[in-house]
Amino acid sequence: MANISWEAPYCGEGNNCYRIGVDGDGNSYIAVAGQEGHPLTDSRAALQALIRDIKAGKADHLLAD
Repeated sequence: MANISWEAPYCGEGNNCYRIGVDGDGNSYIAVAGQEGHPLTDSRAALQALIRDIKAGKADHLLAD
């Protein structure tokens, strides 16, 4: 597996924690904390686009109670 630099886990109110990481080859990774050996992978550009879209409100419908 690539040498991934993982960020600290992002945790919600419960036990759901996610980690985001990148490697030196321009790939990005998202994994459930504790299961970093089975991440979703894509390009760093795709991760940047995802973060921009979330910040722009395109995932706000997922926050509805």
